[in-house]
Amino acid sequence: MDLFNQTDLFSTDEIRKTEFDMPGADVTLFENFFSKEESGRLYTSLLKNTNWEQDQLVIYGKEIDLPRLTAWYGDTNADDSYANTKRSVRPWTEDLLYIKARIEEKVDVKFTRSLLNYYRDGEDSVNWHQDYTGEERKNTVIGSVTFGATRPFQLKHATRKDVKRIDIPLAHGSLLLMQGATQENWMHKIPKTTKKIQPRINLTFRWVK
Repeated sequence: MDLFNQTDLFSTDEIRKTEFDMPGADVTLFENFFSKEESGRLYTSLLKNTNWEQDQLVIYGKEIDLPRLTAWYGDTNADDSYANTKRSVRPWTEDLLYIKARIEEKVDVKFTRSLLNYYRDGEDSVNWHQDYTGEERKNTVIGSVTFGATRPFQLKHATRKDVKRIDIPLAHGSLLLMQGATQENWMHKIPKTTKKIQPRINLTFRWVK
């Protein structure tokens, strides 16, 4: 049974927009950005048709599997670096171009890359980090789309201890836009959970000025 294609009689596809008051950041959540029908179709297609890979990190000389599966897609087949790995970028698929075009209606940029993450269960996660490095963090746009199980997206200020952590539940069909200096000033993570949850697919569309 495909849990993400079931119809909820009490659900709504009305898009709900939330802007977050975060110093040095520009973060906006669009719930139901993709309809339940669209989200179910895209989840099933992405799960089946993405070339998922298992990357490793080298820690103290030992290779350790990243706690999730990943895939890079984009404009070119040039190598790209992520989490100390070198990855060949695959060309855009029909599904990714559809999602990309929908996000680009909200932001005046043309995304060039997308990192896909497949969180198979609550043990899959990503630790505190900032996307990009150095000067690239000062003016970025990242569009983060979620299909599947709801997971909390946590953000904390990179230097200020007086600023409270933000927890944003990213649900099926949601879009989270992180713009401006968000990556320079804030770190983010998807924590592990002991709860039994369904899988989640997350796509982060990237652009750097």
